[in-house]
Amino acid sequence: QVQLVESGGGLVQAGGSLRVSCAASGRTFSRLTMGWFRQAPGKEREFVAAIRWSTGYTYYADSVKGRFTISRDNAENTVYLQMTSLKPEDTAIYYCAADPNPRFSIRTTTSEYDYWGQGTQVTVSS
Repeated sequence: QVQLVESGGGLVQAGGSLRVSCAASGRTFSRLTMGWFRQAPGKEREFVAAIRWSTGYTYYADSVKGRFTISRDNAENTVYLQMTSLKPEDTAIYYCAADPNPRFSIRTTTSEYDYWGQGTQVTVSS
């Protein structure tokens, strides 16, 4: 079992920055891939970014590449998503997720992630 708790969401103006955090607990993380997804009103949940806990390897959706950075703090068992140059279309609930299965490649579909946090709201005003 893995427990995930997000924090750090809020309201920010377009062009601004925000960092959301995901505190993980419950099991060893060496094999985990940690992902961030988001869901805007009326839309499906979509992949944003992911990081391999053991190697730090990262992968991003094209829509956020160059603007968002995913990272992890091993000592704190926390994953971060630093968001810069935010746009109104980035407005969504942001969810942290964990894929506990060893895989050759990072997965980007929600069905591949077994554990989810409760989400944190990010609102970008124009």
